[in-house]
Amino acid sequence: MYTISLISPEDKETLVQCLSPRVRYEIKSEIYGCCIKFLSEDVVMKEAWQENFYSMSQNVRSHGRLYVFDDPAYPMDTVLFEPVSKTAFLYNFRYYGWVKSLALSLAGDVLEDEHGIFSIHGACVDIAGAGLCLIGASGAGKTTQTYGLLKYPHTRIVCDDWFFSRVFGPEILAYGSEKNFYIRQDLETIWKEFEGLVKEGDYDGEGRAVADIRWIIGKGRILPLTTLRIIIILKRDVEDRNTVQTLNPEVALKMFEDNHYFNPHILVNNPYKKAIRTRYLTELLNRTTVYLVNTTGTPAETQRMIRSLAAVPQGL
Repeated sequence: MYTISLISPEDKETLVQCLSPRVRYEIKSEIYGCCIKFLSEDVVMKEAWQENFYSMSQNVRSHGRLYVFDDPAYPMDTVLFEPVSKTAFLYNFRYYGWVKSLALSLAGDVLEDEHGIFSIHGACVDIAGAGLCLIGASGAGKTTQTYGLLKYPHTRIVCDDWFFSRVFGPEILAYGSEKNFYIRQDLETIWKEFEGLVKEGDYDGEGRAVADIRWIIGKGRILPLTTLRIIIILKRDVEDRNTVQTLNPEVALKMFEDNHYFNPHILVNNPYKKAIRTRYLTELLNRTTVYLVNTTGTPAETQRMIRSLAAVPQGL
């Protein structure tokens, strides 16, 4: 993973002055109501960004800024973040997935501080009007299982990697923010329905591409929001023979806290932020049913377990 260091407003001004002459692309994008400005000279990152996020009027002032540049003075994958102006500097990044996650985290930092809206690093789908989210550490199978659920015609997707949520009366509402999703090439091997979605030569060096999945599932199956009912935490532990467990809110909260909220992209960690997150998660976990699913079996076996928990028919 990359490293994140907090910097002062004075350091931020110095870096901006240094990078401003190199800015070739300056794009304002809308991320769940926040205007996040992307600044770079990297055309590959710029094109992926434009495919990934909705555009924002250039007349809107930005809530946060993301500078993406190469500089031999910094180690690979270095992040410097100035929290007052919400300005992040990403140096020597090659993987677009981290760039887009940090953009979402930047918007999340604004929303968390000022609007009581929390970020969840996970996938979210709507099944016949009820929201289900899949959360877990990298490699646990979130994306694979999300697209497996999309084979069921009554499943609609809010996001496949990151969503924002808030307490609204007795409900927890989950909101998506990405125009298109950054998918893995092996999805078309695991789930044949997605074969041919992206041309072979269009995948990047990480075997991923920003893709419009509407071509496969249809325009009406991407939703802007849903009401969360079920949370499934995925883990991969070959030494644990339990495949499915129900978690009470206290156990689930500790699991979130012990695992850095299952989000390696959080920009700021301090007592104030922890209090915000604990308060929100307590509300979230008391309003949903939480399961722990061990994904040591095949993708198809795990999919059957998840479908049984969500009352989704098998074989569709």
